[in-house]
Amino acid sequence: MANLKGLAKDTAIYGMSSIVGRFLNYLLVPLYTHYMPKESGDYGVSVNIYAYTALVLVILTFGMETTLFRFANKENEKPDTVFSTSFAVVATLSAIFLACVFGFITPISESLDYQDHPEYLLMMSSVVVLDAIQALPFSYLRFQKRPIKFASLKLLFITFNILLNILYFVVLGKTEVYYVFLINLWCTGLITFFFVPDLFKIKWHFDFGLLRRMFAYSWPILVLGIAGVLNQTIDKIIFPLVCDESDAKAQLGVYGACVKIAMIMAMITNAFRYAYEPIVFAKSKGKDSKEYYAGAMKYFIIFTLFAFLCVMGYMDVLKHIIEEEYREGLITVPIVMAAEIMMGIYFNLSFWYKLIDKTIWGARFSLAGCAVLVAINLIFIPKFGYMACAWGGFAGYATSMILSYFVGQKYNPIQYDLKGIFRYILLATVLFVVMQYLPESWPVWVRLVVNTALIILFVMEILHKDLPLHHLPVIGKKFKKR
Repeated sequence: MANLKGLAKDTAIYGMSSIVGRFLNYLLVPLYTHYMPKESGDYGVSVNIYAYTALVLVILTFGMETTLFRFANKENEKPDTVFSTSFAVVATLSAIFLACVFGFITPISESLDYQDHPEYLLMMSSVVVLDAIQALPFSYLRFQKRPIKFASLKLLFITFNILLNILYFVVLGKTEVYYVFLINLWCTGLITFFFVPDLFKIKWHFDFGLLRRMFAYSWPILVLGIAGVLNQTIDKIIFPLVCDESDAKAQLGVYGACVKIAMIMAMITNAFRYAYEPIVFAKSKGKDSKEYYAGAMKYFIIFTLFAFLCVMGYMDVLKHIIEEEYREGLITVPIVMAAEIMMGIYFNLSFWYKLIDKTIWGARFSLAGCAVLVAINLIFIPKFGYMACAWGGFAGYATSMILSYFVGQKYNPIQYDLKGIFRYILLATVLFVVMQYLPESWPVWVRLVVNTALIILFVMEILHKDLPLHHLPVIGKKFKKR
């Protein structure tokens, strides 16, 4: 029991640091869209370059974060040696990458259409290298069960980042995208500095035999990681390369800004992952584990559909997060949110291959989804612009989700309540359509009242079918007395 309490506490700390960090970063969207006009394309530049850095970060870490956990927990391995060996790999890859970027910056910047601003690529290359080097010390903090320092450093980065953005954009009037990257470099460097004392405490030792075993374990994780990050970022990489519009980066900025509203669903899914993942492995040997997984899946879908309706129902309020000139892309929000729901379902379905140590299936499903996403983007972006990005993500996650479900039912069948799940999906779809077709001529407050009533209708269905009031804490006691 004590171990489970400690696990729950650590999970809450890690989860809250991630969620709070995402939320605070979310607050930078109105700042950027206000001070960086759509026509400048600056916000689109940041969306594009951050997509590249996300991909490079996965490659540089080479799956060593998960590998560190796996080998550091083995009885015959010394944790410091595991850390030293994995850190050496990441540091070497990072040094090679940085040397290549600085050495070939001219052809690289020209190929990516940043020949006028190679400093953007130089700064963000430095940032991604520092992030890669930090990744293993952060993982080692988790291995050492030091969640307070882990969360403190994460939140320090976010706080410092926000304060500097306010200083430069609001106080000093420095509104170019150059300062977004410069601030990121300063903040990342600051956090790296705080790891120096810990690194001096490590007993450094490099083990070639251990390295071979770690590589054998890490490369499938690398493939899975690349496929996963491509599903999230490849549309933002492809878009300016194939878009026929003269203002491609401005259009990418519109899409990137509006997608931030849809990322509310990603925050919910991430919170669920932090809370649910350790429970799944703890319950894996229980007799009722499959019933538990089926129930968790259903309630996850119910809750995310509720969140979807809330976002769409109050879009008249939420749209003010971004400047008016960016709002033309709001049409993508329901599509991207639906894609995020499917990504969450795919996450729930992924445990069947994790529990039987067949993670190669995850790589296959993710690569299949990524292939669909890339194909749709390459074919349809020239004609349909960022709408192709939204539908590409939808189709990609749908592909991974469907494949995982049917293959999983063959290898590790679970009786999901498909009838109940589809009932909620149908109801949410009908309510969403009603919200979309409310007359624009109605006052905003009238639409909000009607949408609130529709959301309440969805909640009433939940309370009636799956969550009776007498089952709820506190409230349930009152109903039992009656």
